[in-house]
Amino acid sequence: MEKLHLLPSSLRTPHCAERLARVRVTEVDWQQARNGAAHHTQEYPGPELVVRRGQVFTFALELSCPLDSTDTLIFTVETGPQASEALRTKAVLATSEPGEQNAWTAAKEAQEENTVTIGLTSPPDAIIGRYLLSFRVSSRRKHSDRKLGEFVLLFNPWCSEDDVFLASEEERQEYVLNDSGVIFRGVEKHIRAQGWNFGQFEEDILNICLSVLDRSPSHQKDPATDVSCRHDPIYITRVISAMVNSNNDRGVIQGQWRGKYGGGTSPLQWRGSVAILHKWFKGRFKPVKYGQCWVFAGVMCTVLRCLGIATRVVSNFNSAHDTDRNLSVDKFVDSFGRTLEDLTDDSMWNFHVWNESWFARQDLGPSYNGWQVLDATPQEESEGVFQCGPASVAAIREGDVHLAHDGPFVFAEVNADYVTWLCNEDESRERVYSDTKKIGRCISTKAVGSDSRVDITSLYKYPEGSRKERQVYRKALRKLFGVEASGRRGRVRRGGGRGLWCEDLLEPAAKPSITGKFRVLEPPLLGHDLKLALCLTNLISRAQRVRVNLSSATILYTRKPVAEILQESHTVRLGPEEEKRIPITISYSQYKEDLTEDKKILLAAMCLVSKGEKLLVEKDITLEDFITIKVLGPAMVGVAVVVEVMVVNPLLERVEDCKLMVEGSGLLQGQQSISVPSLEPQERALVQFSITPSKSGSRQLQVDLVSSHFSDIKGFVIIHVAKAK
Repeated sequence: MEKLHLLPSSLRTPHCAERLARVRVTEVDWQQARNGAAHHTQEYPGPELVVRRGQVFTFALELSCPLDSTDTLIFTVETGPQASEALRTKAVLATSEPGEQNAWTAAKEAQEENTVTIGLTSPPDAIIGRYLLSFRVSSRRKHSDRKLGEFVLLFNPWCSEDDVFLASEEERQEYVLNDSGVIFRGVEKHIRAQGWNFGQFEEDILNICLSVLDRSPSHQKDPATDVSCRHDPIYITRVISAMVNSNNDRGVIQGQWRGKYGGGTSPLQWRGSVAILHKWFKGRFKPVKYGQCWVFAGVMCTVLRCLGIATRVVSNFNSAHDTDRNLSVDKFVDSFGRTLEDLTDDSMWNFHVWNESWFARQDLGPSYNGWQVLDATPQEESEGVFQCGPASVAAIREGDVHLAHDGPFVFAEVNADYVTWLCNEDESRERVYSDTKKIGRCISTKAVGSDSRVDITSLYKYPEGSRKERQVYRKALRKLFGVEASGRRGRVRRGGGRGLWCEDLLEPAAKPSITGKFRVLEPPLLGHDLKLALCLTNLISRAQRVRVNLSSATILYTRKPVAEILQESHTVRLGPEEEKRIPITISYSQYKEDLTEDKKILLAAMCLVSKGEKLLVEKDITLEDFITIKVLGPAMVGVAVVVEVMVVNPLLERVEDCKLMVEGSGLLQGQQSISVPSLEPQERALVQFSITPSKSGSRQLQVDLVSSHFSDIKGFVIIHVAKAK
């Protein structure tokens, strides 16, 4: 690569200086196709040049007159307000000077008559964001720089010196460039996949993602300093985790978990991030109503992938929300196993969704590089703000909860002990035997290159109940409270003013002489009666009498009860080592009015054995529905193809207001609404419509059946779109 050299001042003539002063740029060719292919940014819609840091990009300048081989070009790059070299938000670089290591450099790549091609290289730790590029030709007389235009600089997972470097090309394609994905929801025993349109390459999304950074309180307070920190993925991801929720900062999404969504959109009706980000931006940064955990995670994944950080969505089933930082989820129940809301501050959600991003932890050391937990759902404040992470997954697995950021909270989500306390009428309480291995099950993410589910629980903890897992749990307690190896410590204060002794937390309740389990006798279909049985087994060789108090309630996915739908008691005599079944039926009419959009029901059985032993048996049920999508023919860019959807009315009543809501990045513009004819009770019908793909490759089409009579029934299909012939 030829460098331009400065003509010694003793040889420069006044005529030369005048010529240099008159040199102006008549046209700039940003060479978007060439740079887009080299920087993996060709999917951004433009018109701005988008490139990645730590890598050369080229542009051609058409000048008003030719340059001499001795002329030096001087470029200035600057980002943010009050750009300065001291803050690394400004750099001045001359083509005549050798580039310093990890600094901006410029070099002449080619020259032909009035056109010169320049290669500009940013350092691998450059600040990301929108840059202004200016230019001048050196001369003895000072003259102002001429603005060439703007470009956007992103993180670079392809650059080995970038903190966000990811070695696997397959993983880069999945976690940076894939604009659709799968979010897993449901319950541990019935995990369901939901499609999500990340849409990071859709129109205006990059500009909106940069605006998310600019709307943060740290930027509003001190914009120059804030921008100077944007070289660091640790800083960027923590800011984004706060800004995706609206708490504290008028961020993107307002959360709502009460099941009432007046004045906004139900979280279950979102099919992707694009509509949410557009609405926030066009509404002058007014928070979008409403979101829950998977919505926050979907939007955060969009923002971080858009900025160039490899990010994935992770679902944790039976996820703890530990409000008092004692690494224990304490649930207080009555004699029917019903949660006492006024006493229970902690909770265990059926599932919780967060993000992982891949980058180095320069603040912690190389042992903690790799996947980092980030959570935009506003659950608890961190440093006075509703934000969470980045917390190293490696640190969580080893119980190193003292490290930044928010390790104790994330550790509890996946590995807290689940403790149930029976509150008696005399206000005394006693620990009830329940599953202490319940928290942190089936931690899941989408597989690389397919829509299958990958279980990554082993990345977060050692096998549940193993000696190593217990050692890590005790280590985490020591890190938090300075506990001795025995685990004993003083009283842990709860948020509500109650105290629990550490030995209570570490010593499990006595194992009773019976076991119990709920069994589903028929598939739990929406609109149908539920038929189950409680199976009790006597573990000893003498007969026992058991009092069984049954209850059932419709719940939110956070396991917060909505309405009780069943309460009954039974007395069962179990012979030696005998198993008996107690049949349970919950009719559609019992749950119809109180079922939420989550379509979840919780059953509880408090089993009181004659010797004073107590066993709590619980089961979460998600009512099933389905939708089937077929593409009738090959898909090709610019050619219409027919999609056929089979829908089912799940109810025992006629429904007339159904419609299909359809969305898919690269398959159709925005969202489309397709009419569905009236459906008789449990009727199946075929609905056809056409789409015309605009982008090739693997594309996700989402189709939801929407009605005011039942919550959305969701489906998606992957369509492989060929390039136009």
